[in-house]
Amino acid sequence: MATANGIDSPNQLTIEQLAAQSGMTVRNIRSHQARGLLSSPEVRVRVGYYGPEHLEQLRLIRDLQNQGFNLNGIKQLLDENQETAARLERFRSALAAMTDEPAETLTLREVAQRINVSREDAPAVLARAERLGLLVPVGEDTLELRSPALLEIASEVVERGIPLEAALDAFEELERHCDGLAHAFIDLFIAQVWRPFQQADMPAERWPELDAAIQRLLPLAEAAMTTIFQRRMQEQISAAFGENLTVSA
Repeated sequence: MATANGIDSPNQLTIEQLAAQSGMTVRNIRSHQARGLLSSPEVRVRVGYYGPEHLEQLRLIRDLQNQGFNLNGIKQLLDENQETAARLERFRSALAAMTDEPAETLTLREVAQRINVSREDAPAVLARAERLGLLVPVGEDTLELRSPALLEIASEVVERGIPLEAALDAFEELERHCDGLAHAFIDLFIAQVWRPFQQADMPAERWPELDAAIQRLLPLAEAAMTTIFQRRMQEQISAAFGENLTVSA
C-alpha cells in the first residue's frame, strides 16, 4: 500500500485509528507499548503508524487477558516466543470450544411445539428452562437454545409419558453431578499433562503431543462416563425393580 510519501508499507494507521479498530483506548495501547508487549510503530515525519501486525498483537493480548493471564505473564510469553503465545491462546480456545454445542434460535411457539407443552403450561416450563441455562431470551419472542440435543432428549422423554417438569428435575440433578465429573477430568489433565508441559518451559517440539492429548480428552471422558453410568444404571435398575417386586409380593 502506497503512502502519501510514496512509501510502500502495511502500516497506515495512526494510534487513534488503531485504537478504534482494536477496541482499546489510546492509553492502553501506549501502556502495552511501554511494557514491550506491542511492537514499535513505523515513524514517518514524526508520526507513528501501525498496521495489521499491531492489530494482531493487540488481539492476542486481549485474548490472553480474557483467558486469565495478567500482563506480566503475557510479557513473559511474548519475550520467549510470539508463536508460543499465539499457540497457547489457540490451545486454550480449543479446550473451551470442544464442549461447545452450536446454539439454535427459535421462537417461543417453536420451543413449546418441540417439547409438546400446552399454552397454559408453557410460561412456567420456559421460565424453568431459562433458569437452568437451556434457553436464553434474545428478543421479544425469540430464544437462543443453548443445547438443541438436550431439547430433543426432553421431547422424547415427554413422549414416553414422563412430565416435562420431572424431566427438568432430573436434568438439573444430572448437571450438578456432571460438574463434579468435568472438574475431575480437567484437574487430571492439568495435573498430569499441562503442568509438566509448563514446567518444561513449553518446548515447541511437544506442542503436537499436547494438541493430541487435548483432542482425546473429551472423547475419553465421555467414554469413561458412559461406561460407568451404564454399569451404575444397571445396578440401580436391578435394585429398584427388586425392591418393587419384593413389596408387590
